[in-house]
Amino acid sequence: MSIYKLNGVVQHYAWGGTEFIPQLLNTTNDTQQPYAELWMGTHVKGPAKVEWNGKEILLEQLIKKAPAQKLGKKIAADFNNRLPFLFKVLDVNSMLSIQSHPTKKAAEIGFAKESKTNISVTAPNRTYRDDNHKPEVMVALTDFWLLHGFKSLDDLQQVLTISEFKPLAKYFIERKIYDLYKVIMEMPQSEVDNLLAPLWKRLQPVYEKGQLEKTSADYWAAQAFEEYTIDGHYDRGIFSIYLFNLVHIKKGDGIFQAAGIPHAYLEGVNMELMANSDNVFRGGLTQKHIDVPELLKHLVFDSITPQILTGTSVSDVEKVFKTPAPDFELREINLDKNKTYRSTQTTSAETIIVMEGEATINFDGQSLTFSKGESFFVEAQTNYTITTNGKCVLYKAKVP
Repeated sequence: MSIYKLNGVVQHYAWGGTEFIPQLLNTTNDTQQPYAELWMGTHVKGPAKVEWNGKEILLEQLIKKAPAQKLGKKIAADFNNRLPFLFKVLDVNSMLSIQSHPTKKAAEIGFAKESKTNISVTAPNRTYRDDNHKPEVMVALTDFWLLHGFKSLDDLQQVLTISEFKPLAKYFIERKIYDLYKVIMEMPQSEVDNLLAPLWKRLQPVYEKGQLEKTSADYWAAQAFEEYTIDGHYDRGIFSIYLFNLVHIKKGDGIFQAAGIPHAYLEGVNMELMANSDNVFRGGLTQKHIDVPELLKHLVFDSITPQILTGTSVSDVEKVFKTPAPDFELREINLDKNKTYRSTQTTSAETIIVMEGEATINFDGQSLTFSKGESFFVEAQTNYTITTNGKCVLYKAKVP
């Protein structure tokens, strides 16, 4: 066998939706438990399994049996015999924390430093959980809303004319984003409350009447007030909702999050592909650990113009969402009964998930059929074709 059925791991984070992933996996959710993420990779926090010789084993165990054969010779050498990417489906029902991720070098230094302190990698106050970077690419499966990078200097100047934010304008006289953000992240909680209280007083009535639109930062700020006000204290991440670009991504389009770019997923469902890491610097809208010094040290304090990825067609059935990341590449395959997908790749292992319809995989004189929600692992140097009797949509993760 060179293609294996893969069984991913569901993460039941509180912000997850209750319908999309259960329906995808054809399972019931009578208790309305949140199904936030489906992981298809080897990360220790959610290791996927494959069906091998009539039993179920960890994907990582399969790879360890013959890394060069399973991953591809160059990939095994470049990534220390490990699968370099983590493939996910995300259902964002309520906003995630404001966050960014380290570069590879920063992750190696930070992980080694924290490891010397004997803090467990699972400890809630741990910042670096591994020594890897975590660039990410996502493609929207529904309308998707997120925050991405700091606004232009002129737009930030305009934000500081909002009545409740005028006291912050003095920290932006030299128009340096770092100076402004540092003040916000380090100010006492009492000052955060004093600045944000009148904003919530102004927004709450119109929000409760449904008079705010998702195209406005006010809408998401109001939602954050409702979700993250604890014991009368307001989350300083609300400032960032106004400082960052608010981005609406339509179904089928995507975006890339490079190291250091602040971002936050607000609402929607997506495919997400990233380096195999769980390193996160948080900047608010969370009850988890926030390491302000590390955040300020590694954040990109440049104005960002969001670049929407529409994908590049490589055939009449496949398009690729190109990024600078060496660890991963995301592809979308659209088939109908009159078309056949042919893969003659020889260099990279792949993970593929069927998101719509039913797909039949033909390889080495064998045939396997996978339905919606099912995924499979393809070892390197495997030639195969995919056909369908109706309409089929698949997403594929590989190394470029």
